[in-house]
Amino acid sequence: MSTPESPITIDVGDAAVSGVFADPDGAFATLVVAHGAGAGMDHPFLVGFTRALNALGIATLRFNFPYREAGKKFPDRPPAAIAAWRAAMGAAASRSGDRPLWAAGKSFGGRMASMAVAEGMPAAGLVYLGYPLHPPGKPEKLRDEHLYGLTLPMLFLQGTRDTFATPELLEAVAARIGTSATVEWYEGGDHSFAVAGAKRSADEAGASLASAVAGFLKTHGTVHGGNPVLPLP
Repeated sequence: MSTPESPITIDVGDAAVSGVFADPDGAFATLVVAHGAGAGMDHPFLVGFTRALNALGIATLRFNFPYREAGKKFPDRPPAAIAAWRAAMGAAASRSGDRPLWAAGKSFGGRMASMAVAEGMPAAGLVYLGYPLHPPGKPEKLRDEHLYGLTLPMLFLQGTRDTFATPELLEAVAARIGTSATVEWYEGGDHSFAVAGAKRSADEAGASLASAVAGFLKTHGTVHGGNPVLPLP
């Protein structure tokens, strides 16, 4: 049985953005999920991901950034995106009781979550669905400086063919962060976790990540030795 989804409105300063909250019976955690730069909260990837998490006992809140809500294509600058993140976490907290409240995001959304936490936003931990460590083909332009001051549990889910994160560089970044960072590699996955030759929809790709995330949340980020390469179903 699917979990009912409730549309909500989240105030961000003088404006407002849309969100969707789903709260399965007996949920043990809440995960707030932000979209990537090129798609909104209703992209099939995020819908499949959050619904699969609901089935595993995790409440979810996915939301739009202000630029997406306004129908613009260019992503918000960090101050506006961080303000949206703070507002979304507040909206989730008011609906989650004393459950652990986690922050997650696809690409841009995950990076903005980490910047919000670096600026003081409380969270039990962070989950990155394809962290954009550097622009494609430009590994010298790393987006990593703010990560090294974070001590909360962090899970990096990354495809082995993701052009936004050279494997060697991401492994080095995680090693520098320390034991709070875990990297799980998805064999053959690109930045959208699509695999060449594999016929599956975007919602199926998103749903395929849910079990790894649920396991991480259940252990509150406990690192299990090594960075395994996980096959994509």
